[in-house]
Amino acid sequence: MGSSIIDALNVRVIGSGNEILVLAHGFGTDQSAWQRILPYFTQYFRVVLYDLVCAGSVNPQYFDSNKYTTLDAYVDDLMAILDALRIDRCYYVGHSVSAMIGILASIRRPELFAKLILIGASPRFLNDGDYHGGFEQEEIDQVFAAMKANYNAWVMGYAPLAVGADVPAAVREFSRTLFNMRPDITLFVSQTVFNSDLRGILGHVKVPCCIIQSAKDVSVPRSVAEYFQTHLGGRNTVEYLKTEGHLPHLSAPSLLAQVLRRALSRGN
Repeated sequence: MGSSIIDALNVRVIGSGNEILVLAHGFGTDQSAWQRILPYFTQYFRVVLYDLVCAGSVNPQYFDSNKYTTLDAYVDDLMAILDALRIDRCYYVGHSVSAMIGILASIRRPELFAKLILIGASPRFLNDGDYHGGFEQEEIDQVFAAMKANYNAWVMGYAPLAVGADVPAAVREFSRTLFNMRPDITLFVSQTVFNSDLRGILGHVKVPCCIIQSAKDVSVPRSVAEYFQTHLGGRNTVEYLKTEGHLPHLSAPSLLAQVLRRALSRGN
């Protein structure tokens, strides 16, 4: 990935604490999604921020559709960043797809992670027998068709649904980062995420986890958080946010920050 993954993925380290906190954004956003959360943590942590290779803030020449066919390639990027920064232990907060990237990374190198905090995570979005992921295949196919037919119209419809809460500024912000993405990359990544099934690896997680789930999330039903609680291998807790939507760091940052601080405190 060019001369340096640090430059390519816009890696930043800010804050003055002794411990490391990695904030990894989800699909459709970039690291700016954390801007309302940062003030709560930079006094206590050195905070690592970076952009997923699919983000609109990253030069699209770095996105190789032959490479990023599974989440493992995104795990490679995360590992490369931590190694380049010489980080040997961190707390990791991952939203949406980055929650699953963190889970895979922790299985690969558990010693790197003191704790995983997983916001709006899902190991599988499609329903499957008794498993309720929230979507039928026909619904997913309709989403892909809408993206292909008219990307702008799809963003305008999807952003308010995903944000969920009546927070116009959050809808505008999510729309902005979706519009920054190249539509073909958005579609490719969506297909990668929606076609993945990581239920089988959850038992291999040994790192303590905290699952943070909005009370109502159009993308991830409450049943998925309960599935995590039952199937994750390590010690875990679930925190339900009294808010709606898939992007609480945009729509309810102070509420999310309180829960994050509690999850990061020792003994939780």
